[in-house]
Formats: sequence, structure tokens, C-alpha cells
Amino acid sequence: MMRFVVLALPMLLLACGPIPLAQAERQCFERARLAQQPRGEIGVGVASDGRARSSLKLEVTSDYIMGRDPSAVYDSCVLQKSGQAPSRPLYSFPEWRG
Repeated sequence: MMRFVVLALPMLLLACGPIPLAQAERQCFERARLAQQPRGEIGVGVASDGRARSSLKLEVTSDYIMGRDPSAVYDSCVLQKSGQAPSRPLYSFPEWRG
């Protein structure tokens, strides 16, 4: 049992380490989008038994509620996850609709 703990501890610590910059930027881009505005989905349909079905999914982050600037959210997120500053600003991404 002790041997397992000794072997598992370094693996757990590595999981907390920095991730590659490109990966951090992809993850943080989505976080910045959610800081800009909530996202949601609505589904309506009929099940095979003839009953009406509906669903609602809503994502609201604390960054949005607190009114944080999406660019600042992006920058701090990338720095936290990768240990490096972003390679380019959030607003330079073509898919950003700010």
C-alpha cells in the first residue's frame, strides 16, 4: 500500500502542472466566450411513445455575473494554465465575435 502512495504522488503532482500554451489558449478561449455572454440550448420534440419532450441547458459563469472583461479572463486563464502569456490577444482570433 505504501509503495502505491509513493508511486502515485508524483503522477498526481504532474497532473497539476502547466499544460502546453496552445491547449491553454483553446480552453481559455471558451472560458472568455462564456464571460462575454451565457450560452444555452433548447430542445423540443416528440418521443416514440407520443409524449412531448423538451430540454433546456444554460451555462452561466461567475465571470459573466461579475462583469469581467473577456480579454482579461482569457489572459489570466492562459497564464494560470500554461505559466506563459498568450501568444496573441483574444480579439485577434477570427472566430471571436466581441
